[in-house]
Amino acid sequence: MRAHVFRVPAALGCLLFPLFASAQDGAPPAADTGDTAWLITATALVLFMTLPGLALFYAGLVRSKNVLSILMQCFAITCVASLVWLSAGYSLTFTDGGSAQDFIGGLDKAFLAGVTREAVSGTIPESVFFMFQMTFAVITPALVIGGFAERMRFSAVLWFTVLWLLLVYVPIAHWVWGGGWLAKLGVMDFAGGIVVHVSAGVAALVCALVLGPRRGFPHTAMTPHSLPITVVGAGMLWVGWFGFNAGSALAANGSAGYAMLATHMGASAGALAWMIAEWTRYGKPSMLGVVTGMVAGLGTITPASGFVGPMGAVAIGLAAGTLCFFATQFLKRKLQIDDSLDVSPVHGVGGVIGTLLTGVFAAVSLGGSGFLVQKEILAQVGVQAVGVLAAAAWCAVCTWVILKLIKPLAKLRVSEEQETEGLDLAEHGERGYSP
Repeated sequence: MRAHVFRVPAALGCLLFPLFASAQDGAPPAADTGDTAWLITATALVLFMTLPGLALFYAGLVRSKNVLSILMQCFAITCVASLVWLSAGYSLTFTDGGSAQDFIGGLDKAFLAGVTREAVSGTIPESVFFMFQMTFAVITPALVIGGFAERMRFSAVLWFTVLWLLLVYVPIAHWVWGGGWLAKLGVMDFAGGIVVHVSAGVAALVCALVLGPRRGFPHTAMTPHSLPITVVGAGMLWVGWFGFNAGSALAANGSAGYAMLATHMGASAGALAWMIAEWTRYGKPSMLGVVTGMVAGLGTITPASGFVGPMGAVAIGLAAGTLCFFATQFLKRKLQIDDSLDVSPVHGVGGVIGTLLTGVFAAVSLGGSGFLVQKEILAQVGVQAVGVLAAAAWCAVCTWVILKLIKPLAKLRVSEEQETEGLDLAEHGERGYSP
């Protein structure tokens, strides 16, 4: 009797199972809660890098009469870049551009049109993916301000941010991360060696050349007004960079874990290498040198972080701290180019070194995850070099054009009197410190 009772539901189950299975197959993809939680955290960490991390790092490096101007620029850039990303930046970077796909995306998702609460990108909600990528679009132009600190008008900074994001950052990000021609070529850039650091470094160099040096450079000492503030900002950058690099795995997995490990080792090696180079050359290690070497190590390991092992990260960090130190000396002392906060020799040179060395240390034979055989190293380094050269050339030309367009609209540079007075009072009517 009991056997017959159980046969009926069993038979019904067999009949209905295909219906349930087909319903599941047709269900929209769902976000993974673990990946989502990690990407929300990483997004907050990367935004934390700009505000307050980079803002404090830069604020301590300038003279006291310009401290508020740097904080104001970082804060305003965060707001402006976020709205540019919403209106068109995200769509142009990450949607299909049709016949122009190799170079730029489309406007299908301008203002996040069609992106619902249920929309996913991979295993995370698309809204979270949008926010995570937005934080990269925020910090990149914020890095550039170090090249023209203490002398560009605030209105010109705002114009520059809008135009530079749309004409430089978005196309390069699409080429590398949005399925553009560099992605098809096989360029490896895990978290922004080309997209963020090379482009920021080149833009800062062009800005420094177009605007010219600060009054008194290089004969007048322009020392940081508060190294403790800079060190606090540097510590925030280090912590936030875990979200920058490990978050770029777009999942809570082993790749994210290895990226975090590589990030820390690259930063540590970069700080020590800069310290030793400075100690050897000048007889004393400085606090400014250690934190600058740390930033150089972080920027240089960024493109490689998800592809290399810990020893590869150490090698890249050592190269970063040493070569970026000498690049800074060469730019300031030999060429006498006033890149105020050393964006081009630290981020630019670091981005180039890291991108090229990704093609070396990503080899499985050297502890990486990118290649099966060592003979592929040379070919990959060549691909990486093409990516660096293309992005640098595009960035240099477009940045120069943007500055020339802005000049008649907003005047690029403050007057000599305003520069002497300081941008805090001249541009914002405030003082960072009471007299």
